[in-house]
Amino acid sequence: MAGLVKVLGSRICRELQRNTGKRGYRPKQAQRTAETRRKLAVKPLKMTLAVIALIEAKLSVNWSPEQVSGWLKVEQDLLISHEGIYRHIRTDKLKGGTLYQHLRHSGKKRKQYGSKDKRGRIRNRVSIDDRPVIVGEKIRLGDWEIDTVIGKNHQGALVAIVDRVSKFTLIKKVASKHAEVLTEATITMLRLWTRT
Repeated sequence: MAGLVKVLGSRICRELQRNTGKRGYRPKQAQRTAETRRKLAVKPLKMTLAVIALIEAKLSVNWSPEQVSGWLKVEQDLLISHEGIYRHIRTDKLKGGTLYQHLRHSGKKRKQYGSKDKRGRIRNRVSIDDRPVIVGEKIRLGDWEIDTVIGKNHQGALVAIVDRVSKFTLIKKVASKHAEVLTEATITMLRLWTRT
């Protein structure tokens, strides 16, 4: 039993599909086939001076890194990712270069793929999972949910407060989404509601 390795079933299926011949699966033959495939595999090309010249020529006429990467693949048979091109632009900027000025975002920070979007996050917020169990059951009046709707071009906002059971809704327009403004609007609406 020593030396056994756990392998996912999907890996085994892929191995059998790729390397089963007319006379079934043969391990030595499968190994030779895998080694041949590895040798023939296209490896991403490093950015040589000639490739960098091509990239910079396209960037200088305001092509996006995505467009340059696609063009290199189709027209030049070169595999350079758009992320690699963005890295080159950042390095150029750090050295005092001006390639970044040709970007459509004009050097603004781009969202990194795979990173979490932090827009609309509230600092020090209490998770919805931490609310009392009775609130989730929706059996009593007076458990409110609050949300904001931001206006076009971030001009103004609406504060909406909804009772979870009755769906009774209070809405107020506010000048901004700052905490003090939202707090004041919320207190005003709830005071008016309790008086009625």
